[in-house]
Amino acid sequence: MPPKRNQPAAAAAPKTAPKRRSKLAKENNITPDQEAEIAEAFALFSSTDDSKHGVILTSELRRCLVALNAPPANQDEMNEILDTVDPEKTGRVAYEHFVAIAALKLNAKNDEDDEEAQQEEIARAYRLFTGGEDRPIQLGDLKRVAKELREEVPDGVLRDMVREATGGGLGGVGKEEFEGVMKRAGVFG
Repeated sequence: MPPKRNQPAAAAAPKTAPKRRSKLAKENNITPDQEAEIAEAFALFSSTDDSKHGVILTSELRRCLVALNAPPANQDEMNEILDTVDPEKTGRVAYEHFVAIAALKLNAKNDEDDEEAQQEEIARAYRLFTGGEDRPIQLGDLKRVAKELREEVPDGVLRDMVREATGGGLGGVGKEEFEGVMKRAGVFG
């Protein structure tokens, strides 16, 4: 039997240093990835200038924001953005000013996405209580869920939960009331 050959040592995966946020990213509350995305979009439309990043023409600002998937909602918002980034009406937007606007737009978009995800999660939780039916949550639903979770909750406590959600009545708990209870309990935003 031939002697075993030594296997070559596996090449170590190159370590990439974690990306650090620049001062501009910190000031505008964006991640290094978001900053890179903003810089890439800006570079697509920029012309060279004395500064490191150049400038973009105000006529290209909308297209640049669209490239970031953060377009202005309407012409009024676009006019407000233009007044902010080019108050002297030079027709040019510096990188630092663009980063500030792009960061605001991206953060607002993320907030909207978070709100949509939260609303879907609330709807999903509500459907769990109602068994997927479009109706208010009843006392029986709470009993069933407690049993499924193997929790022994006295009927009086369950009735108190319904009363709290409905403002005193023992009727069913609607979606808005359910959302309010979940938010007050700290489960959702």
